[in-house]
Amino acid sequence: MLFEELGLMPRLLRAVADQGYSIPTPIQAQAIPAILDGRDVMGGAQTGTGKTAAFALPVLQILNRAGNRSRRPRCLVMAPTRELAAQVGDFMATYGKNLTLRSTVVFGGVGINPQIDKLRRGVDILVATPGRLLDHAGQGTVDLSGIEILILDEADRMLDMGFIHDIKRVLKLLPNKRQNLLFSATYSDEIKRLADKLLNNPTMIEVARRNTAAEKVDQVVHPVGLKAKRVLLAQLIKDGDWERALVFTRTKHGANRLATYLEKSGIVAAAIHGNKSQTARTRALSEFKAGKVRILVATDIAARGLDIDKLPHVVNFDLPNVAEDYVHRIGRTGRAGRSGMAVSLVSADEQKLLRPIERLLGRQIPVEIIDGFEQNQADKDEETFVDFRRSGRGSKSGGFSRSRSGGAGRGSSDKSRSQGSAHRSSQTSR
Repeated sequence: MLFEELGLMPRLLRAVADQGYSIPTPIQAQAIPAILDGRDVMGGAQTGTGKTAAFALPVLQILNRAGNRSRRPRCLVMAPTRELAAQVGDFMATYGKNLTLRSTVVFGGVGINPQIDKLRRGVDILVATPGRLLDHAGQGTVDLSGIEILILDEADRMLDMGFIHDIKRVLKLLPNKRQNLLFSATYSDEIKRLADKLLNNPTMIEVARRNTAAEKVDQVVHPVGLKAKRVLLAQLIKDGDWERALVFTRTKHGANRLATYLEKSGIVAAAIHGNKSQTARTRALSEFKAGKVRILVATDIAARGLDIDKLPHVVNFDLPNVAEDYVHRIGRTGRAGRSGMAVSLVSADEQKLLRPIERLLGRQIPVEIIDGFEQNQADKDEETFVDFRRSGRGSKSGGFSRSRSGGAGRGSSDKSRSQGSAHRSSQTSR
């Protein structure tokens, strides 16, 4: 199937072609016709499946077809984070470049007055985070009574972040008659309850198994002492000649410390988390995408929605406390049909976090010990990593295998796993 077969207008097709696309992804092929028909949609899709374009393209066509005689926004997109809101706004601008529709993005962490000025001039599409949107509503600087289409993007993440009450407050400001689109990477009972209240006889679209990791992501666990993690990470980056990697830490301070260590090790790195100003976060992400920053160290604020093209590596420096977040993290790589590598550095005290992740995945993640790091001298006082797979790596009675080289190996005859996967991922993403 080609984009031309989905019923999109020529000006949108030109914008799509300008981005180098001709064949829609599965969620685009299913969602675009349903949205154009005016149906409510419940979309379940992993990150990297083309979800944003799946709703942006038909919404642009619907709004362009109807015209706008007022300055009130007609489409509201709510997103959980500033970064995701900004990216959705970029998508709307990119695909709507041949149209006369107006869009703007509002989120916290930046001045509100420039946003007020844009809203007063009139917009067709408003992309917003819930908190700043309610700020505008409270000040009377936005009128949501003309909303024809409501989109909740990354709905599960919004609920995880505690936005359910804000969402309910926003819903009270909207007209009852509207088209509703809800997209979520995972399904929970709370998401189902929200969908039941929000959606009217929706078209259900699910293009990946629920709560599963990206199919093209190679995954590996490296057992390592807690204090040796950063040394191992620097070695993996250098020995594997990694071009770019997104590294997740559990805390903001941990992200800062790790980025500083990598910089001192000669690896250009930056940290991105909630304590950073929006300007600093935007700059770090921009430089990472441009290749000026080699390693981006992030807390889970960056785990969802960030569109980082051709990202070969994701590293769990710390395992997440919630198993589903592991899926969201590694979904940053292996996007758009490309392969990717997810590396987890697991210390003794994180064993309890690894088990629920593997239960969610429905399989065990290969474990590879790198010589010199399984019992690092710097961690002599730390609890020993228990062989919870007993003996024979990779099976239920498994244990850890030792690679013969200084890198990780999948069996004694393999080359360094980290180096090989680095080169393989790099080549497939170019």
